Amino acid sequence: MMKANKKALLVISALMTAALMGGCGQAKIGYIDAERVIKEAPQIKALDEEGSQKYQEAVQEAEQKLKENPNMSQEEAQKAQMDAQRKLQGINQSYALQMRQKLDVALGEISRDEKLDAVVQNVPEQPVAVSGCIDITEKTIEKLQ
Repeated sequence: MMKANKKALLVISALMTAALMGGCGQAKIGYIDAERVIKEAPQIKALDEEGSQKYQEAVQEAEQKLKENPNMSQEEAQKAQMDAQRKLQGINQSYALQMRQKLDVALGEISRDEKLDAVVQNVPEQPVAVSGCIDITEKTIEKLQ
């Protein structure tokens, strides 16, 4: 089932790319190396570091609660664990959303300036953008100073 989904996704992706390229003229596509943006763009890097710090603090807080109450019932321990998991998920989602919003604003501005039809994320190990695309990683990092 998983292989069928991957094949279907590849076919759909190829058809969408062909449709973009075959439309009225050629589509102008930009790409970013998201790993570089996270490591090098100060606004994104700061959010990533702050989120990681908040996450670690929440983990330590949860561990401390368990140590302070070694005699809690199994039900209480499960509840504490579920509460901690919810808090950790909330932290992850909150910081991921903040990073996404900042990135969307920067990419929107760059897309307008460069008259790009689409922007894709390019991972060096599995590149999506092979040729005919514009690398906007540096411009994105500059926008997120």
